[in-house]
Amino acid sequence: MAIEIFMPALSPTMETGTLANWLVKEGDTVESGTMLAEIETDKATMEYESIDEGVVGKLYVADGAENVAVGTLIAVLLEEGEDASALNSISNVKAAPAVVKEETVAVSVAPVAVAAPKGGRIFSSPLARRIAAQKDINIADVPGTGPRGRVIKRDVERFTKPVAVAAVASLEGDAPFEEIKLSNMRKTIARRLTESKQTVPHFYLGVDIELDNLLAARKELNSLSDDYKISVNDFIIRACALALQAVPEANVQFGGDVMRHYSRSDVSVAVAIPGGLITPVIRGAEQKGLRQISEEIKMLAKKAREGKLMPEDYTGGTFSISNLGMMGIRQFQAVINPPQAAILAAGSGEARVVIKGGEMTPATVMSVNLACDHRAIDGAVGAKFLGAIKTFLEHPSTMLL
Repeated sequence: MAIEIFMPALSPTMETGTLANWLVKEGDTVESGTMLAEIETDKATMEYESIDEGVVGKLYVADGAENVAVGTLIAVLLEEGEDASALNSISNVKAAPAVVKEETVAVSVAPVAVAAPKGGRIFSSPLARRIAAQKDINIADVPGTGPRGRVIKRDVERFTKPVAVAAVASLEGDAPFEEIKLSNMRKTIARRLTESKQTVPHFYLGVDIELDNLLAARKELNSLSDDYKISVNDFIIRACALALQAVPEANVQFGGDVMRHYSRSDVSVAVAIPGGLITPVIRGAEQKGLRQISEEIKMLAKKAREGKLMPEDYTGGTFSISNLGMMGIRQFQAVINPPQAAILAAGSGEARVVIKGGEMTPATVMSVNLACDHRAIDGAVGAKFLGAIKTFLEHPSTMLL
């Protein structure tokens, strides 16, 4: 029988996507692994490949179609021996929005419900349905990342209920301007960070960290070989990973009626890319040396800027780091990336005068701020965790213990 292909959820937070470009046309023969289309998600533009083989019978969504809901029928493959008459059995197709050509469009934004496949049936695992019921989540609202859009346990655990967003203020001003349509990534950043500030009770802790020992160690390491170049950020990643092990109460996520404690330090690192930012993850960073961390973050940052990150590259972190020090920012406060419970904002290292033994001494000092979710981390735990980070960075030899 004809094989229906639905709009996939290519990231855990994807609810709609833009079908940027078909890579096949009606009548083409495809095999498992053939690239079918380029799809712009809320994170990046990714190629979508076929898991079946057959002949493209019909494409239901045009190139450039925007806001195509996950689960919408986008194409049909005909199996061997079938002809166009098999398409007559395809019904209840949800039409995808047409490509908008107007320069100025009035848009009303509302939470997007996931489109159900043909017949309105929601494909989900029993465990996913049970967890959804326990968390009072409508399973139909959860984008599925399993086979053929099936909702699985991971999808429900990562799903965050949409929150009511305050109306956008009307725009005014008579200066010349140009309106640029928001990308899916920009829309997602706006929605998720608004959600974070509205639903996550942030509190902030700050501390100054002397970097002279670290800078000396970095200089010595980099002088030993031309095969690598360790950065200050590499030290920060490792220090945070080790601090999460030293203070495991900080390596947590709030889950409503449960608290999830993680045994591994999976550190998300904010990377600026055209149109927004993304947070690739260094998994098990506490088990990796500075050189491995350096090589891995460089590789992930390169993939991020080229739009080639896969979902497993940027999902599932337990803690985040945002470093604007290389841009000359002295200090700032970052917004927590739910469902994570904390994020470290690192500023630049600069020459300052510090008091040691009653005397003024020059030192290179970096200011950092830790934002914590007060539902998961109390002030004393946050202070202990930040103190551990400070110790590791001021005495980098302790990272070898």
